[in-house]
Amino acid sequence: MKTIQAENHVIDILILSNGPGELTTWVKPVVRELRQQFGDDRHQIRISVVLSPCANASGEEVAIATRYPEVDRVQGAEAFFPFLFFGQTQAQWDWRPHGVVLFLGGDQFFPVVIGKRLGYQTVVYAEWEARWHPWIDYFGVMQPAIATRAKAKYAHKFTVVGDLMAEAGTAQRSPDEANSDPKAGKLIGLLPGSKPMKLTLGVPLTLAIADQLHHLDPALQFVLPVAPSLDLNALARYADPASNPAITALGWGQGQLIQQDGPEAGQAWLQTAAGTRIRLWTGFPAHEVLAQCQLCLTTIGANTAELGALAVPMMVLIPTQQLDIMRAWDGLPGVLVNLPIAGRYFARLINGLAAKRVGLLAWPNIWAKREIVPELIGHLEPGAIAAQAQTYLTQPERLAQMRQDLRAVRGTPGAAKKLVQIVGTALGAIAPPPPPAQDDRLPSS
Repeated sequence: MKTIQAENHVIDILILSNGPGELTTWVKPVVRELRQQFGDDRHQIRISVVLSPCANASGEEVAIATRYPEVDRVQGAEAFFPFLFFGQTQAQWDWRPHGVVLFLGGDQFFPVVIGKRLGYQTVVYAEWEARWHPWIDYFGVMQPAIATRAKAKYAHKFTVVGDLMAEAGTAQRSPDEANSDPKAGKLIGLLPGSKPMKLTLGVPLTLAIADQLHHLDPALQFVLPVAPSLDLNALARYADPASNPAITALGWGQGQLIQQDGPEAGQAWLQTAAGTRIRLWTGFPAHEVLAQCQLCLTTIGANTAELGALAVPMMVLIPTQQLDIMRAWDGLPGVLVNLPIAGRYFARLINGLAAKRVGLLAWPNIWAKREIVPELIGHLEPGAIAAQAQTYLTQPERLAQMRQDLRAVRGTPGAAKKLVQIVGTALGAIAPPPPPAQDDRLPSS
């Protein structure tokens, strides 16, 4: 553990972040590492998290960040712009004279403004692109190519730290270890999404696939991690034909919520009409249980990044039966498909184009620039998907190859440690991080 040597021996670390994916895969390992390197004395180092608006927000971001014991203060996205423009937090927070603004999600312009106002050093974690080079003090980048796009006079600001996503699985039992246990059974993960437009099709589709798989192999077990933005009753409504007309229209699966008392108190399942039981996992993040899965059936989005970081084999499902339903896109497409009235027409257009696109919609495939996990796009049929999943399950060498490919693209752990070392350098508290490997060094100019 390092001792802070900052002015007055007290500092503030302000973390800027936004969505649930960033909080669970970036913020969580970084705040843990901050405490490991700088200690747990809250009078000496205080960690605050300020959230900015995010198109993929679940509404539970404050609750997620508050659950991290390393964090002292959290402000929600609804109060972000008064803080950005006027420097006032909702709770009138005080700020210590010495500190760092650490960017872990949102717009990279935000730390420029906030760092200038507070007089703090700024550190940006850049996954794909680094911006505002003249005004940011330090960049921790995922890969060297990001840094080479900067002018030579800013090269000293860049350090290659690697992929923070790779930290997600480091504390979990590996799928290889889980599947080597003869008592462990075959566990299949179902990840239908967290937002209404995905859940409407995703829940009945994955329930129908589970029924088909259970028929093929009654020994299979199923688990569905429940998003923190959902309670069990809300999730169950997507499995109820009375609440979800897509079930009747498409003939897909339905289920009933079962909550146990007695010895199994606190446990819950969705039980399908065919009798298949899907355990509902309410712990968040669900990395512990996902790491035990032999195979996961998931929709596109942050789920694929987390599974990739955990090296869990997956099949990515993009049903297009009702093109106007799926509106969970990022960036400009996300804005267009969620417009009032016109949004459904943009959704049909964009989803139709996506259905014709050849792969590379899942994050591991984007990282690898090739399809290492299957993407199934179109008018999906549960029976055909179950048959393909069963092929993987009966050919363990194919699952092993997928795990190996996922590990290769996720990188090695250590990004959080290197990024926190940059924070320490910004504070003048610890020595600069050790020189990176030769292939991580920026080209001299």
